[in-house]
Amino acid sequence: MTITLTLTAQTPLLSDSLQEVVVTGTGTQHLLRNAPVQTEVISSRMLKNYGGRSLEDILGGLTASFAFNEGDMGSQTQLNGLGNNYILVLVDGKRLHGDVGGENDLSLIDPHNIERIEIVKGASSALYGSDAIAGVVNIITKKHNEALLLENSTRYGSYNDLRQHNGLGLAFGSLKSYTNFQLQHSDGWQNTATEWTPSSAAPITDSRNMTVNKHTNWQLSEQLTWNVTPRLELYAGGSYYRKGIYRPKGKYPKYDVKTYDLKYRNASASIGGKWYLGGERNVLTLDIDWNRHAYYHAFTSTTLAEGFDEQGRFMLDFPYFEGQENLQSNQERTMAHLKGVFSLPAGHQLSTGLEARYDYLKAPTSIAGKTADNNTEAIYIQDEWSLGMLHLTPGLRLNRNEAFGFRLTPKLSAMLSTGNLRLRASWSQGFKTPTLKEQNYRYLREMTTIILYLGNRNLKPQTSNYYSLNAEYTWGRLNLTVTGYLNKLDNMITLVTQPRTEAPAEYRQQYGEMLGKVRRYENMEDALTRGIDVSLRYAHKGFSAGLGYSYLDTDAHVYDDSHDRLVNVTIDGMAHHKGNMFVTWTKTLSEREGSRMFQPVSRGVGLYGRFSTKRYYQVDGDGKGYQIWRLAAHYNFNLSTPLFHKERLGVGLDFGIDNIFNYCDRTPHGLHLGTTTPGRTVYATLTVQFRKGKNAKFNNKSNIKNIENNEED
Repeated sequence: MTITLTLTAQTPLLSDSLQEVVVTGTGTQHLLRNAPVQTEVISSRMLKNYGGRSLEDILGGLTASFAFNEGDMGSQTQLNGLGNNYILVLVDGKRLHGDVGGENDLSLIDPHNIERIEIVKGASSALYGSDAIAGVVNIITKKHNEALLLENSTRYGSYNDLRQHNGLGLAFGSLKSYTNFQLQHSDGWQNTATEWTPSSAAPITDSRNMTVNKHTNWQLSEQLTWNVTPRLELYAGGSYYRKGIYRPKGKYPKYDVKTYDLKYRNASASIGGKWYLGGERNVLTLDIDWNRHAYYHAFTSTTLAEGFDEQGRFMLDFPYFEGQENLQSNQERTMAHLKGVFSLPAGHQLSTGLEARYDYLKAPTSIAGKTADNNTEAIYIQDEWSLGMLHLTPGLRLNRNEAFGFRLTPKLSAMLSTGNLRLRASWSQGFKTPTLKEQNYRYLREMTTIILYLGNRNLKPQTSNYYSLNAEYTWGRLNLTVTGYLNKLDNMITLVTQPRTEAPAEYRQQYGEMLGKVRRYENMEDALTRGIDVSLRYAHKGFSAGLGYSYLDTDAHVYDDSHDRLVNVTIDGMAHHKGNMFVTWTKTLSEREGSRMFQPVSRGVGLYGRFSTKRYYQVDGDGKGYQIWRLAAHYNFNLSTPLFHKERLGVGLDFGIDNIFNYCDRTPHGLHLGTTTPGRTVYATLTVQFRKGKNAKFNNKSNIKNIENNEED
């Protein structure tokens, strides 16, 4: 059960929030207060006040349900007890593509270009299918409608942490372009030099392994939009992304000497269109997307590693030399999605769609045969039926997977609205097939010990039943929301430690006693997550305060091969208690409060805190609990000069202190951390934005309404 308690003021700040239009829960537009599926929103105002450096920072600081353990392979996200594999991340309704093994790299998302974030917890929608068992996080990006837009944002902080954003928006008649560049860099940090080794009872104390390694990534993306007619919009886009993770060399060859760095090269391309058949509530959309995520080892010294010789024979001691790169995995996904939304008589709004998806994985050193692929298709239908105070949203999705056949997953949501009270209930089934990596991949991880991870071709699909209840009441300056959920999963896939005899013979021969652990993907017999979320908010005349709390409990049964029995365990990464709080003050200023040239817009300051109790793990120890406090401030103003008489030049200044009380988790390397924070850090951001003119041709909704009025006349 999850309970969410929210107290919020009926000031313009609250009114703006309740009037927010959300789309994620049903795939159609609703005011937040009337959304039939409960949706949590991180608004543009909250994003501006908080000044987060990354999506992980934003979600971890502004909601109580998320937990992160950032690592070299990805973000290691957890939402209400379930990890990356079960969380679907969308960008403007389209799937983010990363490591399909479950370690999505959220640095693909430019935090400066986020308009708002919508979160729907649990498998409460028939629209999204696989990967959405824990919930959906939809990143809504900013939309630009200027004839000319130039923007620059530079954030610099401790440990040489640099976040750079540049945008160029152009509009030529009915054609619009937006080019986005982002760069992120950090020198990394080391919280401790202590490291446990598998061959000694005492740890080494001068390891050079970093808590967070030095890394640099950049991305260039382009989005084109063409309004062919007021009713027809075509669009195309693409992006290219590179990331390097640089690992230091130590003096202990078995433990902290790294002979290669990590490189990532991602790319994407998309085309699509939207056709308004008659009004805003009757529309057809078609989207075709291609995405690639490629991961390499970039060798910094001569290394004997897994590879193939010139005759194609697999070798555990294949030599690589400084400057060479070795492809670890190339994951590609092609998707086509046709969706229609139709307004029908008697209060019905119908959404229906077709999806086709092709997944391809190339891993020359980790898959027998080097490649694997799979096809998935789906058809879904959803009806939103308004019966006065009662709003029903039934849905049905039929999936077909090449390896696992057909599966039908229903869902039903209901909302009763009376006065200031909203009552919501949801039930849905989830279905998730094993990923290509879970089935086929095998790889070695060398840290405090050598661990071999094995795929499993005998895995079964995972299924779930999700239940939630919600009550929301608004009066005066207060808003109260209470939600309860229970998520039951069957055949849940996770890594399970195996006897070393399960390792392939070539690994046992090569590493012998140095092979510390063998872990293989297995279906857990069952798993259950349940919890309580509480958030309390108040806002009045620019002042706001809030408190969030999340209680979580999990149970899972794993079959123990060595003892021929079921063992009860907690899900890795689970913390019983998490929370967050904030106190902010913001003042919107008028032009009369400044000179004719210098026109203040707003200023504000906020204090934020977050905490977590111990996080539980099956192996390598538990993560410590923590609490972290943050102070953030901003000041925005416009400049008006003869040079910019008809244009607008805006300047923003943000600065803050993170982890005010300097908490640092100094758990030895190789064991689990509660948080990777290095302690107290500071940052400052300068944003400059130049705007010129508006392009009315891109206001499709207004144009459609005008056409309909003329047709009626």
